[in-house]
Amino acid sequence: MSKHQDEEPISMKKQYYPLFLIVLVVSTLVACARKEEYILPKNAIELLAGTSGKSWKLAKRMNNNTRMNMRGCFLSYRVTYHPHMLVTDNNGEQENCGLSLEANWDIIKGKKAKSYIKWTGDQLPELLNIKENYKYFKILKLTRDTLKLQHRHKQFSSASTFVDILVPENVNIKDRDFHW
Repeated sequence: MSKHQDEEPISMKKQYYPLFLIVLVVSTLVACARKEEYILPKNAIELLAGTSGKSWKLAKRMNNNTRMNMRGCFLSYRVTYHPHMLVTDNNGEQENCGLSLEANWDIIKGKKAKSYIKWTGDQLPELLNIKENYKYFKILKLTRDTLKLQHRHKQFSSASTFVDILVPENVNIKDRDFHW
């Protein structure tokens, strides 16, 4: 073999090495940028509804990544999930907070294994200002002490994406009555 033939493969390796590094770095960045989907715990119904019903209160609400004011009806709002798949709230018990909700609920799997709470009931179009008698809430987190939901809502004539962080009603939250 001539000296020239021995060197050519080495120079080809050197030529493609930077390209290989670029491909490796880009593919690693893309893989890391993909968000892992939240996997719902096996005992999700019990975490959400307890054994005889569990009431949750708003700890924080975000509207398109901006923290919302929490006063009045937001602070007194409680939503209760019952293990027999009924959801209720306490709006009607509070002054000027509207009618109380009573609907059925279920946990369903959507596209790409995303988990949702689906409310279904005849009151929903009126109470939530929607056309359908159902509403989906994407579950971002569910533990014994935290329920984090994402949902769309038309507010102020434009669609907004809300993220609600709820906690059991007996949990104290610092700065819950946020307003600016």
